[in-house]
Amino acid sequence: MTAVTTSEMVAVDRVAVDEFGISLLQMMENAGRNLAWHVRDMRTRPVTVLAGNGGNGGGGLCAARHLANRDIPISVVLDRRPDKLDGAARTQYETLAAMDVPVNHGVDALITQDVSTVVDSLVGYGLDGPIRGTAAELVETLNETSATVVSLDVPSGIDATTGTQPGPCIKPTRVVTLALPKTGLSEVKTDLYLADIGIPAAVYESLDIQYSNPFDYSYWVALTQHS
Repeated sequence: MTAVTTSEMVAVDRVAVDEFGISLLQMMENAGRNLAWHVRDMRTRPVTVLAGNGGNGGGGLCAARHLANRDIPISVVLDRRPDKLDGAARTQYETLAAMDVPVNHGVDALITQDVSTVVDSLVGYGLDGPIRGTAAELVETLNETSATVVSLDVPSGIDATTGTQPGPCIKPTRVVTLALPKTGLSEVKTDLYLADIGIPAAVYESLDIQYSNPFDYSYWVALTQHS
């Protein structure tokens, strides 16, 4: 299966939005729904979502809504005050606030949680250099627990292209990566799952990215026959 670098995934997202009319909120909804399924599959409760800003944080907040809709005990810890969120992440937060889902921020908020299962949606594939600030403190605090951790797209703190860890890095139980694997995930030794977020094959073709639909039934039949 083709894996993509950070720059290639940036281009995929850009083309999907600008040329194919697929909104960030559409892709985020698909990511959040898939992520929520994987969290439920871990079968441990309650759930705490660690979220930052941007698409990755928005996907985690979206997953929190899906989990709350299924009566899963859920709380959210942000790496910043809610009023510092913007864009799609802000939209997802406002929905949770209207639902009265508990949303706090900072390390102290995480320390007071019963961290049975944690969703890691602090930083996505756009990380450049070491994770810093409150996000880094949340990573270090989480790594001191025995929580089951599900990371969205890439574990927070890892370079999505190279797999290097220039600073603190989440140690996940499972990674749910989006659309296509990121090249750096070859360095992550944990269960890796691929989630469909609705990007058409034509997007990859327009960027000359080799693509064989991994979500197509015939793909899995062929894979089984050759295994």
